[in-house]
Amino acid sequence: MYRSPYDESAHESAHEPGYDEPGYDGAAVYIGTPSPARRRKLMAVAAGALTALLLAACVVDRVAERSAERRIAVAFQDGMDTTTRPSVHIRGFPVLPQLTEGALRHVDITAYDIPARGSTRPLPVTRLDVALDDLKTSGDAEEARARAVDATAFLSYEDLSDALGLGLSQDAEPGRVEAALAAPLAGEVAVSTAVSAAPGNRVAFTDFRLAQGEAPAPVRAALERIFAGSVPLRNIPQGLHLRSVTPTASGLDAHFTGHTVTFRPDSSSA
Repeated sequence: MYRSPYDESAHESAHEPGYDEPGYDGAAVYIGTPSPARRRKLMAVAAGALTALLLAACVVDRVAERSAERRIAVAFQDGMDTTTRPSVHIRGFPVLPQLTEGALRHVDITAYDIPARGSTRPLPVTRLDVALDDLKTSGDAEEARARAVDATAFLSYEDLSDALGLGLSQDAEPGRVEAALAAPLAGEVAVSTAVSAAPGNRVAFTDFRLAQGEAPAPVRAALERIFAGSVPLRNIPQGLHLRSVTPTASGLDAHFTGHTVTFRPDSSSA
C-alpha cells in the first residue's frame, strides 16, 4: 500500500535514535561581528601589511631614483668634460611613474670647474647650477635632453682676471667691475667698466673709463684693447643662451635660459 512521505510513521522515523538531520550537530551556531579585541588585531595586521608594502614601494622608487640620477650625472659629465661628477637631484615623488612615462618633471644639477678650451681667452665656469624641466634621457646615458632650462654660471674674478690678464674686482657702482694697476711714470691707476651679456654667449665690457689717476696714452690704449673684446663662455650646454651678467662680491653671475637643451659629448657651445 502506498505511504505518503508525510505520514506519521515516516515523520517518526526521522527522530529515531541514530538519525542525524543534515547540517546540525546538536550544538548551537552563532554568526556575528568580531569582538573589539579581534577587530583591533585584524586592523593592526592590515595596517602592518600596508605599511610593509608602502615601505617596499618607497625602497624600489628610491633605487630607481638613484640609478636615474647616476645616469644623468654621467651624461652631463661626459658632455661638459668636468673632472668631477656633478650632483643631480630629481624632484617629485614617486619617480618610477615618471621614468615609465619617459620624462622627469624637474631635475637640478650642480657642476663645478667646467673647463674652457679652444679659446684665446679661456674663461672656465667655476660653478654651474642648472634647473631642467621635462628631462628625457637615453638608456645608455649617451644623451640627456630637457624641454626648458634655467641656469646660472658663476665666474670667479680669479678666472676672469686670468682670461683678461688684468686683476678685476667688483666696482662700487652696480653692474660694473674695476681694475687697479701701477702704470709706469703715472703711479696707481684705477679703471672701471660695465659688464653685460653679448650675443653668442659672450661677456662684454662697455663704458670703459678711468676711475682714479691719469694713464699715459699707451697704457690707456692697452686697457681699451683689453676691454674692447668680449670673452666667450665656452663649454656651455647647447641650447642655452646668455641673458644677463651681474657682478657680485666674488665674481660674475651669468644667467642662461633655453629650450630643448641637450647634454651629450661634444655638445657644448662653440
